[in-house]
Amino acid sequence: MKLHLKRRLQAGLALICTFAMTLSLSTPYICAEDKASLENKTSDLQSQLNGINQELVAISNEIYNTEMQVTITNSEILRSEDSLALARENEAQQYENMKTRIKYMYENGNSTLLEMLFSAENMTDFLNKADFVQNISDYDRQMLDELRQTQADIENQQTSLQNQRNSLSELQSQLQARQSELEAKAAATSTDLNAFQAQLQQIRKQEADEAAAKAAAEQEAAQKAAQQQAAQQNTPSGGNSTGGNSGGSISTGGTVIGGGSSVPADKGELDILAAIIQCEAYQEYNSMLAVATVILNRVNDSRFPNSVKGVVYATGQFEPASSGRLDYVLNTGPTPLAYQVAQDALNGARVAEVADCYYFLYAGSGHSGINIGGNVFFPHW
Repeated sequence: MKLHLKRRLQAGLALICTFAMTLSLSTPYICAEDKASLENKTSDLQSQLNGINQELVAISNEIYNTEMQVTITNSEILRSEDSLALARENEAQQYENMKTRIKYMYENGNSTLLEMLFSAENMTDFLNKADFVQNISDYDRQMLDELRQTQADIENQQTSLQNQRNSLSELQSQLQARQSELEAKAAATSTDLNAFQAQLQQIRKQEADEAAAKAAAEQEAAQKAAQQQAAQQNTPSGGNSTGGNSGGSISTGGTVIGGGSSVPADKGELDILAAIIQCEAYQEYNSMLAVATVILNRVNDSRFPNSVKGVVYATGQFEPASSGRLDYVLNTGPTPLAYQVAQDALNGARVAEVADCYYFLYAGSGHSGINIGGNVFFPHW
């Protein structure tokens, strides 16, 4: 019995050892497999999240650009509405003048004119009076033609304004669709949209601050150089001292400075610069030079195209370039004042108050900034 019991104990111990060995070999293999699977799934999820985040950043940038275009379009619509109101006032005044003229002709004109002709003392007197009657008729015809032209101009302005409104409505619809898409993606991936927008805004503000600091440093350096040059010119010497023209001109208001970076440009780019400042500013030297300053600030900044044509025709930046007003001025030819301002700006003339500004809107838009000639200027959005 003892021997039989001993053999049973030995067999049981052997079975337990075998089970223990099997367990010790199989358990680490299963744990390693689970860990590898978990790492693969985590890596895949991280890759998917990174891809979605990149898409969210791209959509946020597109929304930002669309909002900026909507703001610019709104500003130009306000400008067009003000111009249209003025045109209507001119039309009403022309109409009143015409009614007064016609009333006079009906009440006094025909009989008086005939009596004047029949009262001629000789043929020479008759021809002179007949010529006077013809001049009156020609004047009436001219007044009628001017009234018709004014009415046609108003109708064209109304059509252009309606097209701008339609364009704005389409842009707003696209913006709303993009916003909905962004919010849906953010919710699906547990990504906070506000965090992305805050990061983008912080980056843009940092870039704008750096650009403003750079522009301020360049302006300070230019002013110091101008002061040193003036001091040298005022120093008595044995020879004649001559000073170069930095490109600035005497202005009727505001602060025009020289010393800005001159921009090489051919005749075509001079024409474009003259035309765009004629479209975007009141016809006064400083108002036009302020717009030219912003455009050339962009040309000299790496964030924008490095030519006048590239800046002016950049998508969604200048309404006259997309609406056709710029091409109309180019075809008819800019004014002499526009050419003078454009050439001075290319030579280095700037408006000091907007030397660090890269954007502007019509002042009627209510945007904060430096108001010069009905436009407000600001360094960043």
